[in-house]
Amino acid sequence: MNNSNILISLSAYKEAENIVKITDKIRGQFPTIKILIVNDESYDNTEKLIQEKNDENITIIQRPKKLGLGTAHKLSLIYAIKNNYEYLVTMDADFSHDPVHLQELLKQAGHNNFVIGSRFCDGAKSDYRGLRKIISICGNFFARKILNIKLKEITTYYRVYSTKLLKKLPFDELNSQGYSLGVRLVWLMKKLDAKLIEVPIHFKDRNKGKSKIPKLQIFISFFDLLSIKLKDIFIKQKFYETNETYIFTNFFQNCDRKSCDRNYLAKKKQQWVCLLCGNIYK
Repeated sequence: MNNSNILISLSAYKEAENIVKITDKIRGQFPTIKILIVNDESYDNTEKLIQEKNDENITIIQRPKKLGLGTAHKLSLIYAIKNNYEYLVTMDADFSHDPVHLQELLKQAGHNNFVIGSRFCDGAKSDYRGLRKIISICGNFFARKILNIKLKEITTYYRVYSTKLLKKLPFDELNSQGYSLGVRLVWLMKKLDAKLIEVPIHFKDRNKGKSKIPKLQIFISFFDLLSIKLKDIFIKQKFYETNETYIFTNFFQNCDRKSCDRNYLAKKKQQWVCLLCGNIYK
């Protein structure tokens, strides 16, 4: 596979303790692969540490404040489409998603494939214990049963997407947050008749920093799961045989230099710039 067509996206918030180590570990396997870091503003040293690496194949997007994992993930999807990558790998920056599995994940990539790094399929491991493990197991069980998805793992964001499939998504409907968005995307991949593939991983609990998952997210995810099921019963899902131009002129038509979505603002040379329309906020 041609690594120049692959983007690895890391979602980060207060990850100064991990960011250099994880990018170095990726570099150990892929010396020139493109890496995108979506960093919610946390006033730690994440941005400075990446700049000091002086790696021309790493791009960091600084967002104005903590906007959450879901919007960071959606931004990665849009960035991969807009910059003409063939495949997008998404992962967390806290080492819960170990880069050691990247080779196996990418071996399964294909234009009609959706690949997920699974904690629960045969050969996989998870370091979660106690209540966190129970919540994780139950969440995946109910999600796959309610949505009839034949995957053991649905909620993790360790994934490989084909941008050919991403271009068909109804981006105007991707308004869920956190892990709810992750489940919705798996469901949409199923509705697109993508080949759903699980690769076993060893999911590690973070060894630096603290978990930043809001407790309320558990309840939000459950209600969003029900909304997905109800929509599946009563409304036929629309998809688009489309291209970049259609996506950015229709799904984001309200982004007109007057009313931009703050989730797509990035800091460039001490200014906030909308990644969709280019508007500069002084």
